Amino acid sequence: MDDMEKKSPELTYHARLVVLVSGNGSNLQAILDACASDNLNARVQAVFSNREAAFGLERARLAGAPAVCLPKPKEQDRRAYDAYLAQQVASYKPDLVVLAGWMRVLSSEFLICFPNRVVNLHPALPGTFPGTHAIERAYQAYKDGQITETGVMVHLVPDEGVDSGPVLASEVVPIYPQDSLESLETRIHTVEHRLLIEVIRKLLDASSQKPEVSGQ
Repeated sequence: MDDMEKKSPELTYHARLVVLVSGNGSNLQAILDACASDNLNARVQAVFSNREAAFGLERARLAGAPAVCLPKPKEQDRRAYDAYLAQQVASYKPDLVVLAGWMRVLSSEFLICFPNRVVNLHPALPGTFPGTHAIERAYQAYKDGQITETGVMVHLVPDEGVDSGPVLASEVVPIYPQDSLESLETRIHTVEHRLLIEVIRKLLDASSQKPEVSGQ
């Protein structure tokens, strides 16, 4: 019995995630669902958004996670905002910070607070279509005869480069002649939801982070 009691803190420990979103939050929902079903041994400690109208905040509330709206005031310096954001995120002691549709480039003022712990999802293959509207730009490139496929990648965010950090995983998504922009978006989002969960799980498994248990 004593041995079981000693092991129980490790067995019940869940990794701590903080998710940053700017919009609909479908990838956030994939994370919340994976946590709820124990497909991820993790819990979303808080969701932050820089946009008050982001539906991702409502998804967080429905899941019982703190939903924090933190828009950047126009008069505030970008780095000052990032430093304050980092302070607020750090208060939840995240094992990982996941950018799931976060539409701001984070400065070093934020990133230095979470070394090797900030993960971003981008709907394009490594080295292609960095920045916003990646799916739309890929679809137009296909129509112009420049490409035949696009994809999804998950990468670390070590610095202020745009969608250029070390790649953790990527997957090709072919573009078909019958595709509309909407059908391509749907297939990309399906890959996003699966690939992001796979990467988070692998990172948490690799880190083997466990809480300190007093008295041991």
